[in-house]
Amino acid sequence: MSFEAEIAKRRTFGIISHPDAGKTTLTEKLLLFGGAIQEAGAVKSNKIKKSATSDFMEIERQRGISVATSVLAFLYRGKKINILDTPGHKDFAEDTFRTLTAVDSVIVVIDVAKGVEEQTEKLVEVCRMRNIPMIVFINKLDREGKDAFDLLDEVEQKLGLKVTPLSFPIGMGYDFKGIYNIYEKGINLFSGDSKKHIEESISFSDIQSPELEKIIGSAAAETLRENLELVEGVYPAFDKAAYLEGTQQPVFFGSALNNFGVRELLDCFIEIAPPPRDKKAEERMVKANEDKLTGFVFKIHANMDPKHRDRLAFVKIVSGTFERNKPYLHVRHNKKLKFSSPNAFFAEKKEIVDTSYPGDIVGLHDTGNFKIGDTLTEGENLHYKGIPSFSPEHFRYINNADPMKSKQLAKGIDQLMDEGVAQLFTLELNGRKVIGTVGALQYEVIQYRLEHEYGAKCTYEPFPVHKACWVDPEDPNNEEFKEFKRVKQKFLAKDKRGQLVFLADSAFSLQMTQQKYPSVKLHFTSEFD
Repeated sequence: MSFEAEIAKRRTFGIISHPDAGKTTLTEKLLLFGGAIQEAGAVKSNKIKKSATSDFMEIERQRGISVATSVLAFLYRGKKINILDTPGHKDFAEDTFRTLTAVDSVIVVIDVAKGVEEQTEKLVEVCRMRNIPMIVFINKLDREGKDAFDLLDEVEQKLGLKVTPLSFPIGMGYDFKGIYNIYEKGINLFSGDSKKHIEESISFSDIQSPELEKIIGSAAAETLRENLELVEGVYPAFDKAAYLEGTQQPVFFGSALNNFGVRELLDCFIEIAPPPRDKKAEERMVKANEDKLTGFVFKIHANMDPKHRDRLAFVKIVSGTFERNKPYLHVRHNKKLKFSSPNAFFAEKKEIVDTSYPGDIVGLHDTGNFKIGDTLTEGENLHYKGIPSFSPEHFRYINNADPMKSKQLAKGIDQLMDEGVAQLFTLELNGRKVIGTVGALQYEVIQYRLEHEYGAKCTYEPFPVHKACWVDPEDPNNEEFKEFKRVKQKFLAKDKRGQLVFLADSAFSLQMTQQKYPSVKLHFTSEFD
């Protein structure tokens, strides 16, 4: 198959939502339809029967939530689908923001009963900033929830999207009869007992036909006709170009748990979703069909397989082909590296691949060479931007609880920080280590993983910090900066990359510092121009 054809058949997308909207369940069902798994494992709060395929860390199985982005790939109707299932929990939002730099389109999952929730708003805002094409999937229709039109209004108002429904529910909750597929002109009947099986749909082009009454009953038929008339009158027709530009968002309804409406979503998705898109680097715009390889690291995961203590860097290929055993330039280190066993993913199952194409995600075994945001090329000096570290909101001192294991603790902290799980700050004054996270739940994850993956135990102590700001002096040698360093000595630390960070203890102190030292710029992300 030609290089152009390989690019055209790839679809790389992320699934985002608020926790519990059914994102991981939807991922499972997409795999089921793609024939990648035979039986889906429903994610239940704590009673996980067969764990969800994309939740492969032990702590995820215990808690029933996703804490790391997992990569899943399968073939469906001649297309190679790469799914990035992201954590929904806000404490792991940073992982999700980084993942959004590696996707070409997104599916937003919304719970029919809860509607648009806070975390969804934040993630959709990131997608809108980057003009990422989005499809909305309104989930859990087998439960009682909000009216379909009210939900569509809410999506438009709260998320600032321009929606157009491509399917419409027939009833809801106890009265849920099925879905009318506007895109394919067909009806899907809901039987409610199809957890393992895949629904068949009835092709139905004429909504006025009296056959409709026989299938769903006269009251439901009447309501459906009225609703579809309203949809036609109120919402614009689907426009693929507008969807690809990120200015129109198609909406599907369904119930992922019951495999309902998922096939319609997948069939439409592979038809309309974009193949790998061009990506802007600091130096220039990189086109997906260039022959020279470029790619960037958007995630690092230590101990994918606890038996082997391996560490993988996840690379999104932007252009060219990635070949096994071929030397590539690691731009930050300015050295050539070869990879003898690059991996493709199916959750924690990995297989070695010889060639990968734009849009693919490749896992490279890493001995500590990579950091998040690193670029690989065939020699060109390129830097992909857009993977910042955000200012943490929680700070704690980390202490070693077992002096015999200080080496293991240091190694564990080092590797987990490279993954981007949290950020490490070393105080200038006394060298004590402080861990900063976006959410408090991450401390549990760090503690759990240090103990189970590295055999090290740690304890935490509160450290009252309001905000971490990266310090950017106009002139490192001027008197003002020297005075700033002397006066604020006990609030200064270095991050893992050696950048100077000011840990402000309150909003007031931050404001006063900015006024008193105007030539010392303070930034809330580590990536500034």
